[in-house]
Amino acid sequence: MNYKFIQTNSNNHVFTLVLDRENKRNAFTPTMVNEVAHALKIANDNQYIHVLVLKANGPVFCAGMDLKTYQNRELDIPNPEIPNQEISLGEVFDRFNKPSIAIVEGDVIAGGFLFILGCTYVFAKEGLNFRLPEIALGIFPFQVMAGLRRIMPEKKLLQLCLDSEPFDTIKALELGIVDDLLDPIKIDSLIASFADKSSIAMKAGFESLKAIREMDSSNQYNYLLEALDKLKNRPEVKKYIAEKLNKN
Repeated sequence: MNYKFIQTNSNNHVFTLVLDRENKRNAFTPTMVNEVAHALKIANDNQYIHVLVLKANGPVFCAGMDLKTYQNRELDIPNPEIPNQEISLGEVFDRFNKPSIAIVEGDVIAGGFLFILGCTYVFAKEGLNFRLPEIALGIFPFQVMAGLRRIMPEKKLLQLCLDSEPFDTIKALELGIVDDLLDPIKIDSLIASFADKSSIAMKAGFESLKAIREMDSSNQYNYLLEALDKLKNRPEVKKYIAEKLNKN
């Protein structure tokens, strides 16, 4: 697949996606979002892919939505191989049901938060700036709120959205937006740890967690028990379990 604004690579159990609109600080357009959606679906559907690694080219990880392009769609550059659909970046990541690791080496601004809030693990370089400037522009980080709501109390969420000033990597760590500082050895070890884990089981776990988000607590356990029975009865899972038990 020839992408215009991202690069992808598959190596063993790892699918790497690189944001590649460096000249526009990786600000995303409708086409770029659809390219990300296309790539993540490929990775999600491939049982040999166990983990996604997300990176970005250039000094800015992502400057958020390209407002000019979203206001005037004629400025967008379509990818003739991928029909553009109306889809939010947050929804794109919410559909991905495998572990994902964001390696953040540049500033994250506005809608750029959607990339990292959609990932399971976020490693960031020290001294970066994280900023939600929307309120200063007369708008609000609506989509970002959905991701923030999963990692912090509502009160803290609102305080963050109402403050357009930048904050650093350490503050992002304290808020739970970032999980750890950039450490190549630790990251490599984490990526390698997924090689022998069942992608089918991990995918089922992600899907079930999302399914019970808005489910009444009285129904959650029945749903999860059914999900477990369904997973255990899959022929490939039975084979996987047998192989693991025989090794022990």
